[in-house]
Amino acid sequence: MHTVAVVSGGMDSVTLAYKLANDGDDLTLISFDYGQRHRKELAFAATCAERLGATHEIADLTSINRLLAGSSLTSDEIEVPDGHYAEESMKITVVPNRNAIMISIAAGLAVSRNADRVAVGVHGGDHFIYPDCRPGFAEAMDKAVSLGNEGFAPDHFGLITPFIEVSKTEIARIGDELGVPWVETWSCYKGGEVHCGTCGTCVERREAFHDAGVSDPTEYLASLESGDGQ
Repeated sequence: MHTVAVVSGGMDSVTLAYKLANDGDDLTLISFDYGQRHRKELAFAATCAERLGATHEIADLTSINRLLAGSSLTSDEIEVPDGHYAEESMKITVVPNRNAIMISIAAGLAVSRNADRVAVGVHGGDHFIYPDCRPGFAEAMDKAVSLGNEGFAPDHFGLITPFIEVSKTEIARIGDELGVPWVETWSCYKGGEVHCGTCGTCVERREAFHDAGVSDPTEYLASLESGDGQ
């Protein structure tokens, strides 16, 4: 099975790549540079590909960055909020239609490489904030990429989302069992030298490791309790 997996370099997508590799898939990883504040994640995606012996492609979407304004991930003048991932304030991190754009490009790559399917690592914890991480969206995109490539892709071609009903905590457990090197993953939306420890993705990352009972090797700038530097 040849799978094109969208891998950002974060916990979820890297764990997805390791799971697919463990399942015996032939992997092509694709990452996206859309001018995101935390574009350092791309280096972590490249490391994942190297570890797994997978082909890695980076799609340069920086030219459309100005068209995706209004998100703290794409607009420097909008700060990344601190707090829990499920808080209302996190909506400012939404990049309009991001997953539809990425999945469409990944599907095009998959068809051109004669791959069998596209995979993304969206998970259950994303549903509250991100509409393009919900089951209804994934089902629609699965149908769209299948219909849009009918006659040019295998009959079973489509989108798979193995973690869409799975919690971040469970992803931490799965990744731990697969031997995912967590220090080679990046979550923080602020994109500093180390994880900030206080933005929504950092808080979610820390909680996932804690609740899963998995040791967290990540260096954080601030503690959860006080927000002070460690």
